[in-house]
Amino acid sequence: MSAVFAAPSDDTAVVLLGTGVVGGALLQLLTTPAAANLYLVGAANSRRQIANARGLVPAQVRAALAASALTRDDASLLAALESSGASRRVVVDATASAVEAQRHAAWLAAGYHVVSANKAATGEALTAWSELKRASARGGVEYGDAATVGAGLPVLSTLRRLRECGDRLLALDGVFSGSLSWLFNHFDGSRPFSALLREARTFGYTEPDPRVDLGGADVARKLLILARTAGHAIDASDVEVDGLVPASLREVEVGEFLIRAGELDAPLERRRAQAAQNGNVLRFLARLDEHGRARVGLTEVAATHPAARLAGTDNLFALTTQRYHAQPLVIQGPGAGPEVTAQALLGDVLALRTRPVSARIKRTRVHSSGPSANRAAGQ
Repeated sequence: MSAVFAAPSDDTAVVLLGTGVVGGALLQLLTTPAAANLYLVGAANSRRQIANARGLVPAQVRAALAASALTRDDASLLAALESSGASRRVVVDATASAVEAQRHAAWLAAGYHVVSANKAATGEALTAWSELKRASARGGVEYGDAATVGAGLPVLSTLRRLRECGDRLLALDGVFSGSLSWLFNHFDGSRPFSALLREARTFGYTEPDPRVDLGGADVARKLLILARTAGHAIDASDVEVDGLVPASLREVEVGEFLIRAGELDAPLERRRAQAAQNGNVLRFLARLDEHGRARVGLTEVAATHPAARLAGTDNLFALTTQRYHAQPLVIQGPGAGPEVTAQALLGDVLALRTRPVSARIKRTRVHSSGPSANRAAGQ
């Protein structure tokens, strides 16, 4: 079974990697008027893929993938982009796969724009981050990363705009995890922390293994991305991570961890009570100073701190700069969710239409019929 051809209306061709929660939400957005000038030529999950240089119908992609006999293969997906004749050729990574992330630099160097929600490329080793920058320059293409931090909240774009205007970041305080935001917004002493944790898991706010959230590694990756965007060439080992999972619970099975989650209660209640005695509350913060010192962990904050006034699963980024000095510039809103993350991906793809077409693509279009010819021929 193959997806039916849908005639494209512009020359931006897209390959989508990952059709799970976020990728599925993006497929929905590709059916809306906002995406009328884009067309999908390939899609893949972890095992199967489909590709058609003349276009795919987004609404039929999941069913087509389920029936596809084609195993995962970059070559045929990229060939569909090449054969499309489009002047803008985009690979969208909606996975969390480290394997896919390792391919980003090669795609960029080959002249494909990459738009990603995958933090494994930009939030790990500094060498990988640097290679992405070099590859983007070599290929004359863009790397869209809005979905990697805050599910598209305009924090990365704001940091870049401030730097372009000559402003300098002096400090960043943030709550970067929707699950940890919800937990500590509700942790007031009326219920044990473990009860809140189980409830958050039931609501789907945490990962199936809540230690992914509680350990702080995901928050640390986002802080690395922000620090590098602010101009600090720091590596993962430079971020101090003070997670909430004791050594005795780090290696046990998920089921056993959930049974023993009550072991978190007493130490966390002591910290909460001490903070309350000081007139403060606990928040799981990421912090960066003007020298690039970075820390992730549980912190007491005053009732006047922006993080103390959060609700639900909101993320928050408080930026103190040379020009936003008396009061920080605060960016707050939903920092998780498939719809807002997919919207960030779509926004980055649409933004590419304002970028010049690379010389490599201009050369290849001379030998291609292009999407306009496909439309005319109804192929």
